[in-house]
Amino acid sequence: MERDAGGRSASALFAGFRALGLFSNDIPHVVRFNALKRRFYVTTCVGKSFHTYDVQKLSLVAVSNSLPQDICCMAADGRLVFAAYGNVFSAFARNKEVVHTFKGHKAEIHLLQPFGDHVISVDTDSILIIWHIYSEEEYLQLTFDKSVFKISAILHPSTYLNKILLGSEQGSLQLWNVKSNKLLYTFPGWKVGVTALQQAPAVDVVAVGLMSGQVIIHNIKFDETLMKFRQDWGPITSISFRTDGHPIMAAGSPCGHIGLWDLEDKKFINQMRNAHSTAIAGLTFLHREPLLVTNGADNALRVWIFDGPTGEGRLLRFRMGHSAPLTKIRYYGQNGQQILSASQDGTLQSFSTIHEKFNKSLGHGLINKKRVKRKGLQNTLSVRLPPITKFAAEEARESDWDGIIACHQGKLSCSTWNYQRSTIGSYFLKPKELKKDDITATAVDITSCGNFAVIGLSSGTVDVYNMQSGIHRGRFGEDQAHKGSVRGVAVDGLNQLTITTGSEGLLKFWNFKNKILIHSMSLDSSPNMMLLHRDSGILGLALDDFSISVLDIETRKTVREFSGHQGQINDMAFSPDGRWLISASMDCSIRTWDLPSGCLIDSFLLDSAPLNVTMSPTGDFLATSHVDHLGIYLWSNISLYSVVSLRPLPTDYVPSVVMLPGTCQTEDVELSEETIEPSDEMIEYDSPEQLNEQLVTLSLLPESRWKNLLNLDVIKKKNKPKEPPKVPKSAPFFIPTVPGLVPRYAAPEQNNDPQQSKVVNLGILAQKSDFFLKLEEGLVNNKYDAALNLLKELGPSAIETELRSLSPECGGSVEVMQSFLKMIGVMLARKRDFELAQAYLALFLKLHLKMLPSEPKLLEEMTQLSSQVEENWIHLQSLFNQSMCILNYIKSALLQ
Repeated sequence: MERDAGGRSASALFAGFRALGLFSNDIPHVVRFNALKRRFYVTTCVGKSFHTYDVQKLSLVAVSNSLPQDICCMAADGRLVFAAYGNVFSAFARNKEVVHTFKGHKAEIHLLQPFGDHVISVDTDSILIIWHIYSEEEYLQLTFDKSVFKISAILHPSTYLNKILLGSEQGSLQLWNVKSNKLLYTFPGWKVGVTALQQAPAVDVVAVGLMSGQVIIHNIKFDETLMKFRQDWGPITSISFRTDGHPIMAAGSPCGHIGLWDLEDKKFINQMRNAHSTAIAGLTFLHREPLLVTNGADNALRVWIFDGPTGEGRLLRFRMGHSAPLTKIRYYGQNGQQILSASQDGTLQSFSTIHEKFNKSLGHGLINKKRVKRKGLQNTLSVRLPPITKFAAEEARESDWDGIIACHQGKLSCSTWNYQRSTIGSYFLKPKELKKDDITATAVDITSCGNFAVIGLSSGTVDVYNMQSGIHRGRFGEDQAHKGSVRGVAVDGLNQLTITTGSEGLLKFWNFKNKILIHSMSLDSSPNMMLLHRDSGILGLALDDFSISVLDIETRKTVREFSGHQGQINDMAFSPDGRWLISASMDCSIRTWDLPSGCLIDSFLLDSAPLNVTMSPTGDFLATSHVDHLGIYLWSNISLYSVVSLRPLPTDYVPSVVMLPGTCQTEDVELSEETIEPSDEMIEYDSPEQLNEQLVTLSLLPESRWKNLLNLDVIKKKNKPKEPPKVPKSAPFFIPTVPGLVPRYAAPEQNNDPQQSKVVNLGILAQKSDFFLKLEEGLVNNKYDAALNLLKELGPSAIETELRSLSPECGGSVEVMQSFLKMIGVMLARKRDFELAQAYLALFLKLHLKMLPSEPKLLEEMTQLSSQVEENWIHLQSLFNQSMCILNYIKSALLQ
């Protein structure tokens, strides 16, 4: 992720994860054969990276790392894939990482040709450079005059050692020996630009594709044309030959058709119309297989098999996304694994966030499915419905009947779709009495039970239909619900309320069952879109003045207002818990608003304006679609896996531009380093030991250290050992430790002096403990922190031993006992370690209660302590009573 000048991550909440639904663009694919695995692999470009698929199942094998710019051409040999971007090209190993980079061109590279241990690159200025792959050094550079010979195609003819054939936009061809740097021969050509060169299965024979749509089969050894073919669909984009025993040649065209010619009979035998909806970028027959791999700019990769009697290829396998920018995306279901997306290409598709094999297309909407099937008109554009602009989906009854309803651009009727059967549904829902062409459906919603669809029209009418039967079930308002066009409809989770809003600036609440108006309120500006979070009853309204209003549908009052966007708000999404509202605007920003605090907590900019935004029901991903982009972009929710500070952003905050994620998952490996460093966003807060002198503060010690002090005699009886501990036969393996709460190693006994005295020193037996000494010091300086800290480190048994040894009978003194009581007094006065003071005092009284009254000094200290303890407890008791009273009132009172 990028960082702005202040060091803050460009987005505190969302990190680019990966793109979905991208399979191919207008760069020709590359087919390779892995001799070790005996598998064919096809590599397609998807912008700044490329995908490698196993042709056998079209399963994704690898996604390359991203390059700085979009890839403009590709090539491959047995080991490496070469991809050019701008005036630089790189070599990738293992279909993933860059191992060599070649810099030297001034203009953009548009042709690459591997050549043994060398690779040839040609730029748009017709400068040809031959590079040594492993040293990355130039071997040879050839410069051509663009006005005379502008290179448009390159080929290494089979068996022609050190020779390359170049085709030009002017029509002539040149054969060069690159080792001796000599022009061997110039072919005059056919006065039409060369667009494609392909080696035929026969030696010396080359197929030349021309701008005119001609394919010339030419013998370059004798400069003889063997045969000519022609197709009427524009320039030849690519050529391939079958090598499985059938002498057939295929040629691609800019309109998506593929022509097939029989080379023995020298005739056109078949055509594959609309193999792609855009130009055929590349087509390749697999070596000795009846399989043809094609890709196009329509974001599709297809494998065709030639096993029929007519010689025409049928579609065997494909990977396909949308071929035009998206119009609407929404998560489908509650597991957060499918995203439904509608596109300007007229299709409705479902993309899986788990694996591409779960993707499915619901196809094109057809005006009359039965008639189309009967007459076989599937591919004619006249029977297809226009693109879907809005849709609503509900999975509750998906196995029983249609669960998706969609509005179409410029159409009055709304279509139903069936997710489970992956097809357009049974009904077109529209009012029977309306025949006008200028009225269109503008807003739709499906109830949470999946039984009813609510449709708003541009005329202001809002209708209810039954999803199972398609029957009209009522209308809101006598004739129309709004005077202006309906901008949004929503039904609450219990089918009690229907909320509609119109372009005239009114928001209306209706009873869903009897269609009666409950409440109407005017908005500050005309609404652009509306979104309801059913679980919390929070309604988001994006207005035409670029502001957002948030309403509570229970109280029907505006609870939050947000402003800050500088362009039209295209879409909004709620987080699953309803705490965040995420808005996407034409000002290229995505903003996250925190509803409880009413603050903007996150904002980031993108290169392309976001059109749609939807959040996963599980909260793990945010999905976006963008202007002129074919993919769905997933952003992971950082707050799920790391600590995020949700501080409000300042009013003068300038968001950073974030790059759209690539198709490779988690591109930024360095993210782990970022999370280790303390982010300036998270302020390190050290809680003081005591927030306020008036407050009672407890210690941080566990209950086991103080709660059992009064019951130690019972615990000891229960835990009394049944037999004495046995001495180990040999020395322990582990270093012995001193018993205690904090483990410490026992110092080894040093016995260096053999003449050591055997007289016992009685002073050692009467040694005073550290705690005893600290209490004696406290009598002088009145400081008890050191003594208290020592006591905190001890366990319950050790504490009892220390307190027992304070009495004169056990080697202590009355002064030390007085010092202990003073220490408790200091603890109570400071109101810190409150529970420890109570526990230590209780144990002290239990141990020494018989001798305390006989000592006047101790009795005086006790009297002072008693008043202190009583004062603290009376204050606490009053607070407890007050809290209990309020809780009981809240439990029992009937709040209106």
